[in-house]
Amino acid sequence: MEKVVSAAYLRQVYNGKRVFLTGHTGFKGSWLLQILHSLGANVKGYSLAPEKSNDLYNQIGGDKLCYSSVIADISDKQKLQTELVRFEPDFVFHLAAQPLVRRGYDMPSYTFMVNAQGTAHVLDAMRNLKQPCTGVMITTDKVYDNPERGLPFAEDDKLGGYDPYSASKASAEIVIDSYRRSFFNPAKYDTHKTSIAAARAGNVIGGGDYSDDRIVCDIVRAISFGETVGLRNPQSVRPWQHVLEPLGAYLLLGAKMTEDPVRYSTAYNFGPNPDEMLTVEDLVKIFIDHYGAGDYKDVSDSSALHEAKLLLLNSNKAMADLGWQPMMDGRTAIQWTAAWYADRHRPAHEKCMAQIADYF
Repeated sequence: MEKVVSAAYLRQVYNGKRVFLTGHTGFKGSWLLQILHSLGANVKGYSLAPEKSNDLYNQIGGDKLCYSSVIADISDKQKLQTELVRFEPDFVFHLAAQPLVRRGYDMPSYTFMVNAQGTAHVLDAMRNLKQPCTGVMITTDKVYDNPERGLPFAEDDKLGGYDPYSASKASAEIVIDSYRRSFFNPAKYDTHKTSIAAARAGNVIGGGDYSDDRIVCDIVRAISFGETVGLRNPQSVRPWQHVLEPLGAYLLLGAKMTEDPVRYSTAYNFGPNPDEMLTVEDLVKIFIDHYGAGDYKDVSDSSALHEAKLLLLNSNKAMADLGWQPMMDGRTAIQWTAAWYADRHRPAHEKCMAQIADYF
């Protein structure tokens, strides 16, 4: 892989810096925590407790990688504000979310509260900071109004969302833009010293994800019990990307924002090459082949709750502005993921750090 984001560059930016990371106990948060710790950053995490005892955060000993770990709810505005402001962060990476489409159908109001209102709580807390701060707000590739025409979405396309999860993340984007215009306007940066960007990526795969209703987790779970993997939407196309791709992009974006906080205070897509049209069935075939075990069957149901069949991102803006580009194709991302789960001998933290070293 050609290195786009180097560890040396990131270490220059983040070494010794205070990073406030929401959602640090989640799947992506646990990977980002490990990267930031390896770069020499002092990370204060703010998140709910891990949902399961075998979650990645527990496997990697996440508490030991944090300067401080706060287990609390993003909806607790006063608690969040106290913890964030007291820490005086140089960077805020906001990953805390209700991240599942089908759970969004089961808990719609909760999903809107966490994803939209929770984002407002983070931004509101940042208004009380007295020192310069860079904020990267993480949303998703599903923030766009999706008529499924096969065209990759660009950052200025219409926001929307059929299901509650997608709509809640589109709402979060509107919240971010409102705070950026109203309180953190780039034209007045010299006054408030706060730079805010939104990062849109999704369909992330990688080792250590044990969430419900995610395809890789379903495969690993089925194989471990000797069952056949059931595919709800085998022909759905997704922008599959290894977890290190968006995390490297978030860190690069944060670094660039410190160089020019006005220019980069905007929204960016981070997705794989849109020419890579891999379906859910393609992913499962590649994963099973590389893992060395497993089987699958089509269990699609025309009466099931709506999930988008086709989703593609246009990342030209990030490529032009940031010099970013995806380093893995979809097949490689799936193979790296399968290799992580197939390696049953090394501890989770060791496996993660080996892939982090290879990537950066």
